[in-house]
Amino acid sequence: MMLEFIREYVGPYYLIVKFVHVFAVMAWSWSTAVAYTSYLKPAYIRWRRKPSDSALKQQRNAAFEQFDRGAIIEHTAFPVLLVSGGLLFMLGGWNLDFNWLLFKLGIVAFVFVPIEIFDYWLSHFGGNKRYIKRTGTDEKYERYIQHHWTFFRITTPLITIFMPMVIFLAIVKPAFI
Repeated sequence: MMLEFIREYVGPYYLIVKFVHVFAVMAWSWSTAVAYTSYLKPAYIRWRRKPSDSALKQQRNAAFEQFDRGAIIEHTAFPVLLVSGGLLFMLGGWNLDFNWLLFKLGIVAFVFVPIEIFDYWLSHFGGNKRYIKRTGTDEKYERYIQHHWTFFRITTPLITIFMPMVIFLAIVKPAFI
């Protein structure tokens, strides 16, 4: 019943839903890439070379705090792309017999969703550095800087590999998979 309702009332807007989905994918996948590679990572590496330099530590901390705020774009886009992707699945007549789609959805479900859950927590909830700075201790702040850095070291290679793969699968829809 719900599927018929969605197809009848949202179906005529399929291309708009697709535009929203593609736009959300672009915002999600690239919104923090420049900040990470150009500001956060260099600030962290400079501090690692001279951890006793308080100015470098302050720059590192500011970069992490700014990154947490900037991640709002990424973290708004991700639920939009999940919802619009679900609508595209329902409206487009897709099913899990398409191996490329099954592979793509597997990457989303088992790589991107867990990454985003941790990322939301680190940037906006328990691991938010600005909040910890106001309410926690210096030790806790430093611990969460290190947690976030470890998160980046683990997830950056995954995103680098799987993001282009998902985009390839969505565009090419290869029959050989």
